[in-house]
Amino acid sequence: MSRIAVFPGSFDPITNGHFDIIERAVPLFDKIIVAIGFNSEKKYMFSLEKRIEFLQESLKQFKNIEIKKFDGLTVDFCKKENANFLLRGLRNPADFEFEKSIAQINRLMTNGKLETVFLLTSAEKSYISSSIVREIMSYNGDYKKMVPDAVRI
Repeated sequence: MSRIAVFPGSFDPITNGHFDIIERAVPLFDKIIVAIGFNSEKKYMFSLEKRIEFLQESLKQFKNIEIKKFDGLTVDFCKKENANFLLRGLRNPADFEFEKSIAQINRLMTNGKLETVFLLTSAEKSYISSSIVREIMSYNGDYKKMVPDAVRI
């Protein structure tokens, strides 16, 4: 059985925190699907096409990464992709509390067939979030140390 993980997110934009989780997860799985979800309630700074471009350029060195888009429930996407792991990054205790509930619901919805794997973001990147990066970008602040080269526009 292949170890296929889905790393879902909006990646608006991908940050060095996301990259840190992906880079450290690459040797753990046979394949990682970086899945760009669509949330109708959310207003995005970057188009879906631009976010895909950022991800493709940022992750091109990893041979076991696929980038896909999806809408609907993450568990349904995981089932469609035959993924048995959900990859999530944790920056702080608040992330853990939020993600723990979702992981438990996902296990319930999949009869225990989807396991969530949590990786702690490296300490030097734990303060970075896409929302902070977007805020800094919107005021023309210096965000470049928080994102991969592909996002430095």
